[in-house]
Amino acid sequence: MKTYTAADVASTSPEQLARLREGPAEDYAAWIQAAANLGLVEAQTIYGQMLLDGVGVDRQPEEGLAWFKRAANADNVMAINMVGRCYENGWGVAQDDTVAAYWFRLAADRGLDWGMYNYAHMLRSGRGGVTQNRAAALALYQQAAQTGHVKSIGVVGRFYEAGDVVPQDMDRAFDCYQRCADGGDFRGMFHLGRLLLLRGEKEDAVQWLVRVPETSTPAFLKEANGMLQDLGFPALYEI
Repeated sequence: MKTYTAADVASTSPEQLARLREGPAEDYAAWIQAAANLGLVEAQTIYGQMLLDGVGVDRQPEEGLAWFKRAANADNVMAINMVGRCYENGWGVAQDDTVAAYWFRLAADRGLDWGMYNYAHMLRSGRGGVTQNRAAALALYQQAAQTGHVKSIGVVGRFYEAGDVVPQDMDRAFDCYQRCADGGDFRGMFHLGRLLLLRGEKEDAVQWLVRVPETSTPAFLKEANGMLQDLGFPALYEI
């Protein structure tokens, strides 16, 4: 693996860094590691993600979490959110929803869309020692949606479709799903396709429904098949 000195990092132009990102992941990881060791907080967050995912380096979730914490202590808001994600999912640490909720709230209070989204999940379900408050959850989802956060837009659609907290508004739900699907989210694609089926617009529906497995999780595909069958449509996805 290529190594980089402090001088190398300091002399790297934005154009050179862009080429590094597009090249071998190992070379980019080496540069990011060097930058992280020099104290560049954004690089520490990126390196933590690379360690968590095993991109360009061996997968080391414990080390990834350590870098996230280091950047979080320097007030990097994305790192703050990622510490929460690690505790929520047990990545490199024992799973702990209470600790996760603490970090998600910090990220949300600092205005991060992902922090709002993740803390809203806690409010919606009452997890992590958080008192369940679906109205407060919707308000956070809406706040994140206003920043263009695609997944939050889709969740807002679910509230309006179900008439949960707010009066049912199918047109507004459809609009949310359309925006979510256009943003590339598999849940948005599915729910948009599902509503199109219910409107009798089968051709348009299929164009969205067939794209869902490209990025979906197996768990969601199973859930999606169940929703289709409950509506009288055949299961569409192989699990």
